[in-house]
Amino acid sequence: MARKPRLGRERLIRSYGERLATVLAERGPLCVGVDPHPSMLASWGLACDAAGLERCARSMVEALASVVPVLKPQSAFFEAYGAAGIAVLERTLADIKAAGAIALLDVKRGDIGSTMDAYAAAYLSDGSPLAADAITLSPYLGFGTLDGAIELADRGGRGVYVLALTSNPEGRQVQHADAADGRTIGQLIVDEAADRNAVRRKPGASLGPVGIVVGATVGQTGTDFTKLNGSILSPGIGAQGGTAADIAAVFGEATRFVLPSSSREVMSAGPQPAALQAAATRMLGEMKGALRLR
Repeated sequence: MARKPRLGRERLIRSYGERLATVLAERGPLCVGVDPHPSMLASWGLACDAAGLERCARSMVEALASVVPVLKPQSAFFEAYGAAGIAVLERTLADIKAAGAIALLDVKRGDIGSTMDAYAAAYLSDGSPLAADAITLSPYLGFGTLDGAIELADRGGRGVYVLALTSNPEGRQVQHADAADGRTIGQLIVDEAADRNAVRRKPGASLGPVGIVVGATVGQTGTDFTKLNGSILSPGIGAQGGTAADIAAVFGEATRFVLPSSSREVMSAGPQPAALQAAATRMLGEMKGALRLR
C-alpha cells in the first residue's frame, strides 16, 4: 500500500490573511493600541516605572483580548524602560496570543541587509520571545529592503504592515510627493504591497501577508487601494480626530479591507476592566456600521 505523501510544514501553517479573516469574522473589525505612555499611566493612577507599565499593559490585554480581534502594543513605550520594559513587552505579547487575539507589534522597523534580517528575526521568527503575529515596517530605504522580512513573515503564517499614508502632517512631504513614474510615493508603496500579495496570497484566501498603514484622517488622496488584497491598518480613530464616517471617504471600494485602529479612545476609559470592555464594544459597533457589517 502506497504511503501518503507527508504535508510540508508550509501546508500546516495557516496564512496571516486566513487567521486575520477568521478572527475579524468572529469579533468584528477593530485594532486597539496598547500605548502605555506616561500620561496614560498617570491617569490610571500608576507609577511611571516598569511595574506601572506592566500593570497597565497586561490589564488591558486581560480585559480586551477576548473581545477585540487585534491588540497593537507600541514598542517604544516599553523600550523606554530598558530591559525591564522589554521583558514586560515579551509577557504582554505572550498574553495576547494565549487569549486568542492577534498581536500586532508597532515597531516601524526599516533597514538594509543584515540589519533588516536581524530585525525580522527578532520580531517574526519562531521561538523569538518578541515574535508577534504581525509588525509595522517602514519602506523608506526602498520597498525591496523589506522582502526578506516579508518572506520570513509569510513562511511562519505572520504578516507585515508597511507605512503608506500616515496621518501626521509631516508625512505629506514624502508620501504625497510624485515618484519618477508619475505616481505618488504613497501609491507606489500600495502598488508594491499589492505586487507581493499577488505572489504570496494563498489560494482561496482573501488577504495576502502584506498590509499597509493608512491614517483615517488623511482624507481623499486619489490613492487606488483596490488591487491590494491585503489588510489596511487605519489608525487615528477617536482621540486623533478620525471617525467611522471617515473610513468610507478615505478608502472607497477598499473599505472591506480596513482594520480601524484606536488607542487613547479605549485606554482612557480604564483602568476598570468593565469600562475598557464597554469602550471597545462601543467602538466595535461603530466600526461594524462603518464597514457595513452585521
